[in-house]
Amino acid sequence: MSDQITLRAHAGRETGSAASRRIRNSGEVPAIVYGAGLDEPLLIRVDRRELRNALTTDAGLNALINLDIDGTEHLTLARQLDKHPFRTEIRHVDFVKLSLTDTIVTDVVLDFIGTPLAAEEGGVLSTPISSVSIEVLATKIPSLIEVDVSEMTMTDSLRISDLPELEGVTYLDDAERTVATIVIPRALIEEDEEELGEGEELEEGEEPALVGEDEDADGESEESGE
Repeated sequence: MSDQITLRAHAGRETGSAASRRIRNSGEVPAIVYGAGLDEPLLIRVDRRELRNALTTDAGLNALINLDIDGTEHLTLARQLDKHPFRTEIRHVDFVKLSLTDTIVTDVVLDFIGTPLAAEEGGVLSTPISSVSIEVLATKIPSLIEVDVSEMTMTDSLRISDLPELEGVTYLDDAERTVATIVIPRALIEEDEEELGEGEELEEGEEPALVGEDEDADGESEESGE
């Protein structure tokens, strides 16, 4: 489950592009809060540095944020970020207020752990997706989902249906969608083909000798008959 982070905020900010520019110039970020239990959205401002720290934990945008708005706390998730087109600066953020019984749909990062057995034979782990979509209680969002690949052999693949069962988590992607597979490098395939080719040449080389021996035996038999 994601850790809860407290972020201080102040209510009652002015609206409009000029007012937002003044807020940003002062080192803060204009924001809005809406969702469970709020009759109308709250216009707030938060410290830019503290906001960045809150959003750069392992949980990313799935971090549960306790917005302390002038002494009143609201459990939220940051859901819409307006970023500067050229810089890493956040220009505006939407916070969604949650209740303890809310379920949400979100993406969670997959953390592939271990070294596949196939690596000993030259196999290479391929992970076509890096996250999965889940439905879960807002208070139970995992910061990541661990996927153990240590037992994977040259012929193995892992699918959504192979992901670990987590309390309260429902996977929403197709159960047959591949999350990890072993790729055989082209060099290994070519090496196997070369070895197979050499084996076939050897068998073909042996056949004339066997045919010759049979003919000699037949010849001797005929001569004996005469």
